[in-house]
Amino acid sequence: MGKMTFFATGDSFITRRLPSTASESFRQLSGLIQSADVRFNNLETTTHVLEGYPSAFSGGTWAMSPPDVLQDIRDYGFNLLAWANNHTMDYSYGGLLATKRYLNQYGFVHAGAGEDLAEASAPRYLETPPGRVALISVTSTFHESWRAGSQRPDMHGRPGVNPLRYDTTFYVSRQELDQLKAIAENTMINAERNLSIKEGFETDNSDDSFVFGGHYFTEGSTTEKVTTPKEADMRRLERSIDEARRQADVVMVSIHSHEMEGEDKAVPPQFLKEASRKCIDGGADAVMGHGPHVLRGIEIYQNKPIFYSLGNFIFQNDTVEALPADFYDKYGLSSEANVADALDARSGNNTKGLGVNKHVWESVVAVWEMDNGQITDIKLYPIELGFDLPRYERGWPVLSKSESPLEQLQHLSKPFGTDITIQDGVGIVSLQA
Repeated sequence: MGKMTFFATGDSFITRRLPSTASESFRQLSGLIQSADVRFNNLETTTHVLEGYPSAFSGGTWAMSPPDVLQDIRDYGFNLLAWANNHTMDYSYGGLLATKRYLNQYGFVHAGAGEDLAEASAPRYLETPPGRVALISVTSTFHESWRAGSQRPDMHGRPGVNPLRYDTTFYVSRQELDQLKAIAENTMINAERNLSIKEGFETDNSDDSFVFGGHYFTEGSTTEKVTTPKEADMRRLERSIDEARRQADVVMVSIHSHEMEGEDKAVPPQFLKEASRKCIDGGADAVMGHGPHVLRGIEIYQNKPIFYSLGNFIFQNDTVEALPADFYDKYGLSSEANVADALDARSGNNTKGLGVNKHVWESVVAVWEMDNGQITDIKLYPIELGFDLPRYERGWPVLSKSESPLEQLQHLSKPFGTDITIQDGVGIVSLQA
């Protein structure tokens, strides 16, 4: 393997066709993308025309886009897509299978979802002149029913996403634990679970934690919440990395995660940090995070980058053309309401939500180079997505002269010991230990 250049972004929630590929802003950005050998993007929508029934649960907006938006993703220059995320199953199995079909039709190498767990968790390989690159894609944010299932000799698997589940334990004092036990006994909050265990439909937890309403509590010297990646999912992810390490020059892992530490979307949770570092320990060369729709810090771990969130690249969740009845019911709207009514209700007529959070509409794209298997430099280019535009226009990325997202990343990366300098409007990530 010789020199290889990588370009990576966060989420593309694309629901509209690109107006033109002739604009100067498009040429500048696509030129930067296409200067790299490996060009990664997370596709956060399903692509089909009502080829699946809406799930009873969605990732927030039932995401459905015309399949030809994939041509726009190609026109930007992307050649490697992840699609394990909280929208993959918005239109159930039909939407997943249709999206897979169109991704193949448009010639993308893609990973993270499939017709069973083996397919969803498998590394996918991109052939480039400098070398072969593997992509593995997982998500920690999904409805339990969206998890892909394993095939057996006597039963086929289940379509879905490659899951990265996590365990949560709340540590409380002895007094608080006793109070919870008394409340549970008086309210019978655990009655259904207790009966399920007695009848064999559910297994009891093997540790000494106490389950209260589905949450695990145990006695501790401090009061805190601890999250850890679920062992079975982590083992599967590490096996995929190990396989890819022996089959490719470079291994990249994509993790879609909305979970956060406390109530700050910009701070990654414990399990995500642990899982990301284990990916690097297992042989991954980079971890690309996305999901919260805002930037998160960058960690350089064993001289390999962990981008905890690269924010948004394309964000057009306010221009879906159709929504199921569930969405309208949620906001108390009648069958006479239309999409614009529903979006106005959700945003409080554009007074709340993602549309009024400026950090959602500015981000960065990352470019880095590897030489003989070692990363030699990482650069960050700021982009903006039209915060001040009407919702039917905003969401397209353009390279920005604003240093605001770079300064935000400087702040968010300091807890990881990562230094970012800004030179001529570009962020330079220090690789020094």
